[in-house]
Order: sequence, then C-alpha cells, then structure tokens
Amino acid sequence: MRFSRTCQSQVSGAVCRTDKIVTAAVAWIAILLWQPYVIAEQPQYRVLPARIVLDGSDSVQQFSVVEVRRGQASARVVDPSLKIDIDDDSIAMIKDRQVRAISNGATTLRCSVGDETIEVPVVVQNADSPYQQSFRNDVQSVLAKAGCSMGACHGALAGKGGFRLSLRGYDPAHDYNTITREARGRRIELADPGRSLLLAKPTGALPHKGGIKLETGSRHYRILADWIAQGAKGPADTDARLQKITVMPEVATLAPGDQSQVLVQAHYDDGRVVDVTHLSKFSATDESVARVDNEGLATVVGSGEAAVLVWFGSKVVLARMVVPYQFQIADSVYAASAKRNFIDEENLNQLRKLNLAPSPRCDDTVFLRRSTLDTIGRLPTPAERDRFFSDPPQTRRDLWIERLLASEDFVSYWTYRWSDMLLINGTRLRPVAVKTYYQWVRDRVRKNQPWDEFVREILTATGRSDENGATNFYALHQSPEDMTENACQAFLGLSIGCAKCHNHPLEKWTNDQYYAMANLFARVRAKGWGGDGRNGDGIRTLFVSAAGDLIQPNRGRPQPPAPLDSPPIEIDDPSDRRLVLADWMTSPDNPYFARSISNRLWANFFGRGLVEEVDDLRLSNPASNEPLLKKLADHLVAIDFDLKQQMRLMLQSETYQRSSIALPENKPESKYHSRYYPRRLMAEVLLDSIDQVVGTSSQFTEIAFPGADKQKTDFYSTGTKAIELYDSAVNSYFLKTFGRNPREITCECERSEEQSMVQVLHLSNGDTLNPKLALENNVIGNAIDNDLSGREFVRMMFLRAFAREPNEQESRRLLAILAEYETDRRTGLEDATWSILTSAEFTFNY
Repeated sequence: MRFSRTCQSQVSGAVCRTDKIVTAAVAWIAILLWQPYVIAEQPQYRVLPARIVLDGSDSVQQFSVVEVRRGQASARVVDPSLKIDIDDDSIAMIKDRQVRAISNGATTLRCSVGDETIEVPVVVQNADSPYQQSFRNDVQSVLAKAGCSMGACHGALAGKGGFRLSLRGYDPAHDYNTITREARGRRIELADPGRSLLLAKPTGALPHKGGIKLETGSRHYRILADWIAQGAKGPADTDARLQKITVMPEVATLAPGDQSQVLVQAHYDDGRVVDVTHLSKFSATDESVARVDNEGLATVVGSGEAAVLVWFGSKVVLARMVVPYQFQIADSVYAASAKRNFIDEENLNQLRKLNLAPSPRCDDTVFLRRSTLDTIGRLPTPAERDRFFSDPPQTRRDLWIERLLASEDFVSYWTYRWSDMLLINGTRLRPVAVKTYYQWVRDRVRKNQPWDEFVREILTATGRSDENGATNFYALHQSPEDMTENACQAFLGLSIGCAKCHNHPLEKWTNDQYYAMANLFARVRAKGWGGDGRNGDGIRTLFVSAAGDLIQPNRGRPQPPAPLDSPPIEIDDPSDRRLVLADWMTSPDNPYFARSISNRLWANFFGRGLVEEVDDLRLSNPASNEPLLKKLADHLVAIDFDLKQQMRLMLQSETYQRSSIALPENKPESKYHSRYYPRRLMAEVLLDSIDQVVGTSSQFTEIAFPGADKQKTDFYSTGTKAIELYDSAVNSYFLKTFGRNPREITCECERSEEQSMVQVLHLSNGDTLNPKLALENNVIGNAIDNDLSGREFVRMMFLRAFAREPNEQESRRLLAILAEYETDRRTGLEDATWSILTSAEFTFNY
C-alpha cells in the first residue's frame, strides 16, 4: 500500500488548531501585560540559628546570615560589608563562621549588615568538662562523612582491601570489632594515635587506594585521634541516642544564582542539641534547580521547587527551596482563575509562589476526549459526543463525568490498571489462577469497593485459588520477604528492599524493621501448588499456620513481628499476624496508605504523579506539591477510601480542565500543573483506539505457561479489547513495542510511554495498522458501500478519531488529496485514514 506523505503532513498541520492556539496565547499575554509596577523589597536579615547553646568543651555551632524574603529565610549573605563580633571572647570565639566554646557563661554574637545589626544570644555550658569522643556518635559519623563506610568503599558487602565496615555505620558493634580487633590490632595505636592505620591511610601517610580522605589537623582528624588517645572506647548502652535531625532554614525562598547554607542539628535523648553540619552528607533532589556541595552550601541554578537531602546517623531530612520563575504575574490573574475545589486552591497557591501563569480552560471537545481516555481508556463515540453537547453548557462536563464513572468500560479500564499493579501474569500463574484473580479484581472495581477493604482482602486472603482470587497474591510472592516488599511497594509506595541487608541508606527503615515486618508473613502456607504444568490442575489452598517465624540472618534469631514504625506483637500469639498488618496498613493514621493511592490516581489523570515515580514515596523523593498531596490523602480518608469520589474530585477540578497549550509564562515548567501535559496513549488504549476508529478488532494469543505442552490459542475470544486482557502474557508485538507493563516486578516504571523510531516504523510499515486498513468490512469499506462523499468521510473520521469537526481548511486539504486518487478511491481513503491515525493529535491525549 502506498501512503501519501503529503497527506500525513497536511493532517498533522491541520490538527494543531493553530488559530485557537494563537487566540488563547494573545488573550493571556494581554492580561499579563496589565501589571502594576513591582517595587523592590527592602532587604532584611536574620541569623541562623537565632540562639546558640554550646554544650561541652568541644562544642561548635556554625551560623549563617541570611536575607529574609516573603517572610522566609533565603540566600546566604556574601555582602563584603558584613561584620561579625562577639561581646566576650573569653566565653566563645568566632572562626570560619563558627562559634566555638571557650568557658562557661553567656555572651552575644553581633552580625552587622549595612545599618542593620542582629544580636544572637550565646550560652556556653559544661565547657570545664573534658569531652569524651563517642564511637557511636562521633567516630562512625566521621567515617561516613569521609566516605569510608559507603557502598563504594569499605561499606561494600565484601569490603575493600580486607577491611569491611557496615554500610553507613548501621552496625556500630561490628565496626568497632573490625577496627580494634582485626589486622592484629594494627588499625589502632593507643600510645601514638598518628601511627594508627585508621589515621595514617586516609591522610596519605601510608599508601591508600582510596586516596586522601582526611586532612591532618582537621576537625575530623582530631575526633579520630582524640578517640584513640582516650582509650578507643566502644559503643555502650549508655551512649546518647540520636532522636532526630533538623535543618535551618527548613524552607528557603531563593533566586537563580543565590546560595543558601544548610545547617544541621542533631537532637539526642540526653537533651543535647549538637551542630552536625560538618558531619552530614548532602545531596540535591533536583539538580536542574539547585546543587549542593559536601559542606551543605546549595547553589541555585534554575527555577522551581527542590530540596537538599540531609543524612546523618541513619536519619534523613529535607531542606526545601523555592525558586520563583522570572515572570511578573499580577495577583489578579490568580484571583480571576476559576476554583472548583481544594485542588485548584493548592495548585494556584503554588503557581503564585513560583510566578507561573495558569493556562485557560480547555474547550468542551478537548475535555470530552481527554476525560474519556483518562477515565475509561477509549475514545468517545460520535453518538456520545452528540449526547454530551445536547446537555446545557453549565452542567455538561459534570454530567459526562458521572456517565464515565458509571460505565462498564470504567470497570474494564481500572481492572486493567490494578492488574498491572498486582502483577497478574500468565507466565507466573496458571490459567485458572489468572482468570480467578482478574475476575476478583473486576468484581471489586464494579462494586466500587473502598480501597482499604480491597487491600485488606488481599492481605488477609485464605482459601482455594480458584475460589478466592485474592489468594493468588501469595502465589506470586511466596517468601515472607517477597510478600513484604511487594505489599509495601504496591500499597504504600515504599521500596524497603535495601533494608533486607542493612539499614536503608537513604531512608529511616532499619534492618530490624524489615525483618519485623517480614515476620508478619512468616506463617503463610499453601498446599497443592498445581503440579508441573502438564498434569497439575493449578489449584492451591492458602492457609495460615499457628506457629513459625522468619530468622533474621544478621542476628540468628526471629525479629519480634511488627508493622513499620509500630510496636511489636507477641511472638507466640497463634492468631493470624496479617490481621495486625492489615489494620496498620489501611489505617487512616498510616502516613503512606492514602498518599500512595491518591498519587497513583493523580498520575493517571494528570500525566505525572505529584511524586514521580508514582510508587516511590520515599522521603528523599519529595512531592512537587506537598500540601496538595496531603489534602488529597486527607480527603480520601474522609470519604472512606471511595476511589470514584476521589476521581470525581480530580476530573471536576479546573486544574484538570486546563488547556494543554503552554503560555510564555508557564512553558518552562513540566511538573507544577500550570497546564495539562500531553502524553502518548498507553499501548493498550492506542491499539483499542485504532480498532475503534477503523471498525476492526484484534486477536490475542495467550503465552503458554512454562511446562505446558502447547500455547493456549482460545483464551481470549474474538472482539476482546486490549484493555480487557486478563494479564500481560499475550503475544502482541504492538503492545510490546508501545511499552505495555510486562508485570514482572511491582514498579510502575515497567510501563513505558516514551516515543521511539521503532514505534514510528511499526505504524508506517508494520503488520498492525496496514492490515486493518485493508480489511474489506472496516469503516472504509462501509463508507464505499454507502457511497459517502469525500467531505462526509473526512467529517466522520474526525469525529471518530478526534471527537471534533474538521475546520474548513482541514477539509479542503484532505479533499484535495483524495481527489488525487480519483481512479483508486479505496487507496485514497486508506491513505487519509492512515494519516489521521498516525498524527500526533490521535496518538496523544491532550
């Protein structure tokens, strides 16, 4: 078949709706030009921290003089006129922007910027008591800061050069034994600390493959040397324990080119608050906005919201930064923007803070197509379009949303989405299990079962796999560790797998917490695992034993079973431990459960999650709009986890209904939802949409279960849509090429919406689209049989593919091209249809 490149280019250009784009842009630019003259803020200054307490002879507090913008601490001041003095230098001294303890007493730190002077009270206590360096709190922190206990060095599983430390110092007892007892004790020289390998190698006094990690005479060197000289005492039960860490400033309002010093304080259970900025590790969560050096000095390089991740002593915290875009937007723009619910309020608050303009509302045709694709996974039909426009303009969108939520296609689409998350996969489950699991999910979606009840049924499932589909969750995840990791990933958006071997390097989860959680699944048992695939019936029965525990390898004994961040239950309690887990996981007080599913729903309707990736809700991956995500989670709890109500809230919001056309004042951003983000249709929806427009269907062949004699060719009947497939074990080159989720691991990252040249070539010359166009009884054949005119055919195809009428220019161009095929009308109509189906407007939701 010969396809007209001219036809393709003409349609692609036609469907861009250039006139509408120009009109909308001009209108909004005109609004934005009417702005009041902005008077520069008079700078004010603040010292962080506002009060300094030094506890002990070795105590030091770093400080920073910052500007105050919009009531928040901002950039570090580098003004050469800055003057720093201390009233009584016999009590404390100043060196390198640090206040250091000298003797007990109180004094005042004075920082002068121009005509303004800020006074900071300074209190020194216990300066007359020698400070005993702590292996747990001081030595381990120095080794982590220097990188010695990191995964790339001695913190690797096998260590380096015969010297192995626990990753980031999560096991002080092991590390103390390694440092002081191994290598014939040569790593420590009590009589002459400088000769200790612990100091000689990282300073370069002796050959060290890791290079120089410590400078002789530095504060970190002195901590290690003092600890050795004081007898190299090990960790003890009486050591002060770290409770939390805090940062200053918690939120900084900055501008490109600014710098902001992040200060870190550690809070111990003995009441001490210690400056640990010099011992903390820093990393930027978004380096397109800000970068941070090893000492916590952040430099702004772009606009948006970002954060500095701070790690110290297995505690993690974020120092957030707001960098407004360099646009001047009048407050009247935000005031005039429509607000339907709290989504719009929180979104506009953020846009105002970032100086981003919201795009105007999309038109009804765009909303009709967009909402249909996002909610039920198919295109609106011409009849549905007519019904939509027959309703009053003021209510037609709300009425359409209700029809979408009540449709049978809603059930198919959301069953498929949850099947992705639950990994319903015919290469890992036998056919009877696949079908039962899928039907179980479909039944719950049809009943609109509250999400907490849905998850509870899965977690506490028992019985036969052909009768209770939820039991197949445990067929896919057959060890307590797998059950734990996949339940946390799917239902909480937490990846805790790293804690299986050691404390999580970037989160608060410990090795003990991991095995305490996994022990909740330790008594899950099954019988009748289904045979070998040839003579097994595939039926298994899940039950819970009254005894049994998971041994924690690092301790050689079971960890008392407990949900994350919760007290343990009695280890000898014979009842089903999963009931405790289900109570905790689905509790309204669980800080992750409602956030996780709200974020998944948001990503479906808005193109990206407030947290991205959507199932990666770790602290070190902050939300693009934290107040909004919190309100969404709170709202879901308030409506008893009714997902349809949550979807309705999102669909009705003006934020969702914005145009996808970028304005000059919001074009640079891609995650704050100043507009709707166009995205390629997911593979299954795109294939179904092609069939819907052309009037064809696809045939699917099930991949055989491992060990089976032959492929199952009768698993799906003719007419089954891609979005109705039970699982991912289907031979479909199209779905594979366009990035379907293979359902191998619990991670939304398995699905790809990226565009590729392979996709372009497959649409152009592959065996999916071209054969469908050539079928005799498709929409083209029917048009010829009914003797439709060229204009009638073009109109019909635009309504089927785009849910809109072609404009006169589009019709003229296509009719001119069809005229070139006067002697071969069928080929001309196929060419026109191919051009429509391969255009950006068709393959994208906008």
